[in-house]
Amino acid sequence: MANKDYYQTLGISKNASDDEIKKAYRTLAKKYHPDINHDKDAPERFKEVQEAYDCLSDPTKRANYDKYGTAEPGAGFNGFSGFSGFDGFSTDSFTDLGDIFASFFGGGRSSAKQGPMKGQDIQKRMSVSLKDSIFGKQTKINIPVYETCPKCNGSGAQSQSDIVTCPKCNGRGTIIMETQTIFGRSQTRSTCPECRGTGKSIKNKCTNCHGDGRVRLDKEVTVDIPVGIDTGQQIRFSGYGGKGINGGPNGDLYIQFIVKEDPRYERNKDDLYCEERISFLEAALGAQKEIDTPYGKEKLSIPEATQTGTVLKMKGKGVPNVRSKIKGDLYIKLILETPRNLTTEQKNLLRKMFGEEAQSSSFFKWKK
Repeated sequence: MANKDYYQTLGISKNASDDEIKKAYRTLAKKYHPDINHDKDAPERFKEVQEAYDCLSDPTKRANYDKYGTAEPGAGFNGFSGFSGFDGFSTDSFTDLGDIFASFFGGGRSSAKQGPMKGQDIQKRMSVSLKDSIFGKQTKINIPVYETCPKCNGSGAQSQSDIVTCPKCNGRGTIIMETQTIFGRSQTRSTCPECRGTGKSIKNKCTNCHGDGRVRLDKEVTVDIPVGIDTGQQIRFSGYGGKGINGGPNGDLYIQFIVKEDPRYERNKDDLYCEERISFLEAALGAQKEIDTPYGKEKLSIPEATQTGTVLKMKGKGVPNVRSKIKGDLYIKLILETPRNLTTEQKNLLRKMFGEEAQSSSFFKWKK
């Protein structure tokens, strides 16, 4: 401990009180703790802070340090009467030794061995026509997917003999750091940075996957567009998402559908809306008019004396519900087409048919 300025390490003066020493330690310990700070020099700085606090927090060690420039070996925590062995305090009674730090860091437990974790889910959008949303369709798309490397069968090594026990953690998958806190000496456990929690190390990595165990492939996938699918609804492809971690399964792919606008029909949930132009004669006398629907030509009954803007319903000619498959309805708004470019003879014939009523008719006023 000689030749080290512990006061400078903690950023305090030599006349600092016990509370000032404790406050400085808490601040720096939180700043440099390896579970929080992942800088390369953080573990060494954290060790220096622990060493300084271990000395200056103990009255006997601090007195020796101030007088001789070093603390007396084995001084321990003599200020705790009857607990001279507190320096070797065991924390096995804690489920995780990070509980000690949580009491003043405000955080949780320290990280334990990192097991297999599912990869991230991915969402993609697919535009479909209204027709395909009504009747469904099969289509093929190419998507990237992560699969087990065929060369190493997922081991990540050139051969089984290249897989050895991790030298840093000795196969445990975790490393233990011993530190001195205001409660005594404790141990914190974190995932081994060398093997990422697997406990294994690879001497010679697979040349195909470079030690990852999985390779990215472009795969052709058949997408079944469901009958009745609507904008915002989606389907899931299990295992076609992001790459799993530490041997965990891949995430999932979600395809969200966007139904494109149609030149004839407007969709509202499972119902369809459109406009149909009818002649003056069809509106006045009524008719059985053949119109286009998503399901082909259908006969529409137009009542006599129908006014422009009238809406008629054709039941069951809408979109099938994506779950129940029950079809919605088709609503047709009738638009009256007024005759254009009438000859004098045609106009006189109409006047004769309708008499004085035709003279005041807004129909003729529009077209004069």
